[in-house]
Amino acid sequence: MAAENPVESLQEEATCPICLEYFTEPVTLECGHNFCRACIAQCWEGSDTDISCPQCRETVQQRNLRPNRQLANVVEIVKRLSLQAAKGAGGDGVCGEHQEALKLFCEEDQSPICVICRESRAHCAHTVVPIQEAAQEYKEKIQAYLKALREEREKLLGFKKQTQTERQKIVSEFQELREFLEEQERLLLAQLEKLDEEIVRIQNENVSKLSEQISRLSELISEMEGKCQKPGSEFLKFEKWSQPSLGPSSSPNALILSVPANVTLDPDTAQLRLVLSEDRKSVRYGDTRQDLPDNPQRFDTDFCVLGCEGFTSGRHCWEVEVEDGQCWAVGVARESVGRKGGISYSPEGGIWAVLRWMGQFQVLTSPVTPLPLRRVPSRIQVCLDCDRGQVTFIDAGDEAPIFTFPPGSIPGERIRPWLCVGYRSRLCLCP
Repeated sequence: MAAENPVESLQEEATCPICLEYFTEPVTLECGHNFCRACIAQCWEGSDTDISCPQCRETVQQRNLRPNRQLANVVEIVKRLSLQAAKGAGGDGVCGEHQEALKLFCEEDQSPICVICRESRAHCAHTVVPIQEAAQEYKEKIQAYLKALREEREKLLGFKKQTQTERQKIVSEFQELREFLEEQERLLLAQLEKLDEEIVRIQNENVSKLSEQISRLSELISEMEGKCQKPGSEFLKFEKWSQPSLGPSSSPNALILSVPANVTLDPDTAQLRLVLSEDRKSVRYGDTRQDLPDNPQRFDTDFCVLGCEGFTSGRHCWEVEVEDGQCWAVGVARESVGRKGGISYSPEGGIWAVLRWMGQFQVLTSPVTPLPLRRVPSRIQVCLDCDRGQVTFIDAGDEAPIFTFPPGSIPGERIRPWLCVGYRSRLCLCP
């Protein structure tokens, strides 16, 4: 059996057997038992018969209550020992005013109190609960608050993850747009380079023609000056003078009466970013490159696709719905048009088409010609006359002519429909 704690033994000896608290003004009866003066007086109050000791029941002849000062001193020593023991155990569980254990909790003052504080005027009207019960209640409140904080933390983590996902999505979209713009920049720079070469060629031709005309005028001036030096009779001889006549001006291109062609798109020629519909009647720009074989017929750089049908004779027409796309081109291309690397968007490159680029309409001539259209077409009719070697583009909405490549522009080889789709655009072949 464990040895008895001396401090606890002293506490028991310093405790009144009536109130079970430390002695207050302890007194000793004739039998030798000790009680608080107030406790024994209350116990004997109103008794007219012989009084007795509450502990041993021995009759006391007279109410001779002797103060026990030694016991009072011992009680004070026990209180101090109890306070030191409580502090040595690492707690503040002793009332600083009454040196009693803090066993109660005052809900109004939100502080722990002892049993003596409970009876004081400061706390007697307050709601008081055992300190363990109060601690459990506050623990439950803290746990509920912690649960709410954890839920809020999980919600914020979810928002953070969603933000990171959106950021990655935006970065990916801008990366795709950057790649598209870089490809378009490369194509436009290539076109500008060809345009510069064409301008230089035309300038050289004009310089040659101008030098030839200057030479002929110089000869004519010398001849006229020589004739002016001759005698009058010889100068006035009749001579026939002829002046070169101007050639007839080109008449406006008439609209071609053509047979509607049921055009479908050839998936083997579509660039890997282009997505064709199941009926092969529409094409759009895709977000990612498709995992398809890079066959010799497929465009590998430019976002182009050819029609399955090819024409070598007769007149044919079809309509293309361009919706409100900002970047697209519609026209025809020869069978032998380049498929690999950057291609030339011009008749010299085997392409006859109209183009919309960032709101500007152009025709792919050499050099490129702006088209000041009075309205934005939503459907374009392509009319191909293989026999005359020309192609005409018409606004299918009001049948207004857009542009015509003159007769003989297209060589006598197999010609196929040709579409080019820009970033996030879509083209559709109408029934």
